[in-house]
Amino acid sequence: MTGKPVQTVLFLCVENACRSLMAEAAFNANAPPGWMAVSAGTRPADRPNPRTGPMLAEIGLSLPDHPPRAVTPPMMDAASVRVTMGCLDDESCPIHLRSLPLRDWALPDPATQDDTGFRRVRDEIVARVQELFQELRAREEPPPPGSGVRSG
Repeated sequence: MTGKPVQTVLFLCVENACRSLMAEAAFNANAPPGWMAVSAGTRPADRPNPRTGPMLAEIGLSLPDHPPRAVTPPMMDAASVRVTMGCLDDESCPIHLRSLPLRDWALPDPATQDDTGFRRVRDEIVARVQELFQELRAREEPPPPGSGVRSG
């Protein structure tokens, strides 16, 4: 244990019923050391989409152990990385969120897709989470020799 605080990736969508839950599950299944993911929605559903759990199980992942939940200003502020799934153009998107640094993956809502489309969105989320892993791990690598930057 390095003693460094855990950094958080916040995945956001409108209902926190499909996309953001899948991203949280994919991230936490193999999170880089010192990182964890949480997810929330701008207008959370009562329960996860009934296909989310089975679609995650197909690739060996499990639903996070929380119901869909609302994003809060403290969640937004505490996150080191904020990833929206396409909620920025929804009227439920908080103005505060729009004022923070974030990235928008702008993925279609799988709930409106057939099973093939749902899987396509799931697989795109998994691929983007893998890219995010590479980016976060690169942040932790020591600077190259001769770069003028000291490590440690």
